[in-house]
Amino acid sequence: MATLGDILGSARRSAATFEIWAEAADPELAEAVKTAAIADGGSLSGYLRMAVADFSRFADEEAWAQLSRTVRDSDDPGMACLRVMVRWRMAAPVCEDHVFDPSTRIDHEHRPAAPAKLHT
Repeated sequence: MATLGDILGSARRSAATFEIWAEAADPELAEAVKTAAIADGGSLSGYLRMAVADFSRFADEEAWAQLSRTVRDSDDPGMACLRVMVRWRMAAPVCEDHVFDPSTRIDHEHRPAAPAKLHT
């Protein structure tokens, strides 16, 4: 069973190993990430690493609290952590006119959908 440190370390050290681990641990999540990665023009391992980095950088207190609860209550805290981070990243809106920052929650009319700072 992987720990949070194992996941973060693997994501930093070895993209290929990280991809193999994700496919073995949660094939359904790996397939969803592959689809999202292809849409972004990248690889599964790159998308996973991006999800971890983006969550670490942009997640708000509520997202971190959810991550903590999920990891605490899981039999596999490493995979639980990855699932939360990836699902958080996949739920973030994408706009080619703005730098990725899920905390801005930009809608298609480029107005904040919730109180947040607009990053351009």
